[in-house]
Amino acid sequence: MKRLLSVGSLPTGPYNDITDVPGVLVGHSTLIHDDIRTGVSAILPHSGNLFTHKVVASSYVANGFGKSIGLMQINECSTIETPILLTNTLSVGLVADGLVRTMVEANPGIGRTQATVNPIVCECNDGRLNDIQRMVCGEKEVREAILSATSPALQGSVGAGAGMICHGLKGGIGSSSREFLMDGKTYTLGVLVNSNFGHSKGKDLIIKGKTMESFISPIMSKGEEDKGSIIVVVATNVGLDAKSIERILKRVPIGIGRTGSYMGHGSGDVFLGFSTANIVTEDTPFRTITILNENYMNILFQSVVEAVEEAIYQSMIHSPAVKGYRTSVHSLTEWMNDLS
Repeated sequence: MKRLLSVGSLPTGPYNDITDVPGVLVGHSTLIHDDIRTGVSAILPHSGNLFTHKVVASSYVANGFGKSIGLMQINECSTIETPILLTNTLSVGLVADGLVRTMVEANPGIGRTQATVNPIVCECNDGRLNDIQRMVCGEKEVREAILSATSPALQGSVGAGAGMICHGLKGGIGSSSREFLMDGKTYTLGVLVNSNFGHSKGKDLIIKGKTMESFISPIMSKGEEDKGSIIVVVATNVGLDAKSIERILKRVPIGIGRTGSYMGHGSGDVFLGFSTANIVTEDTPFRTITILNENYMNILFQSVVEAVEEAIYQSMIHSPAVKGYRTSVHSLTEWMNDLS
């Protein structure tokens, strides 16, 4: 996907998205018809059986106005054992049910001869562009999103991003990555966002340090304070433990803030991160994992800040203007000439 806005000083991976992290795949199921504009997005840490080959993970909630499922066990056990699914607020339960059924199909012992499974579903409210009460996302869409997972990642108004609004403009799925050298080897950190936050007149939007209020606000009919949500998923192939992943996730708000958000009341700002370097299985009593020396964490902190900021812009640039269920929104592409 063409890079339309470059952020920061670090180089990107080949696709400039989260699937630059080896093994990571992204898929979507998108529903757009009548008053429906919603869907499901799936992030797969690897293409194998996640229930039996888990990845080390953590989560961090910067603003808890959300209805996510699965975060508690991630932070207790430091692993992820299902694909990470994104959808709309009122579909969380149906999507979680579909994910459980999908995992049981692949692992018939779940809940019988094996432990139960921890489905991971995060949400943003797309009720302005989507008739959210119809709750159209379920098992069919879950399967479609998982089975379609590929690289590079599709971005914009796809999957869970179909009904998102960011800084008063069309938001949705965005992604970016950064590469860096450590001990003579190239490593990658990738980010995927579902952006649905910011002032509805775009008056707080900042792009690479440039305030966009004078361009965007005059065409907006009304203004509401910064609210909404953003889900951020961070992946890397650097060997990390859960505490180090959490430290990286705590830098995510810096990237969000660079776009002009102060994460207002009513915003659910939920971040998940994982490392693909250490696979956790249940067949041995001890685990041997590779963990980065914390004195070398700064490059990861810089990478996540740059990638989060750019991923948010990507989510807007790749989303066209749309007329939805209760409102219409413009696209950031209308101001691309003003960003140079």
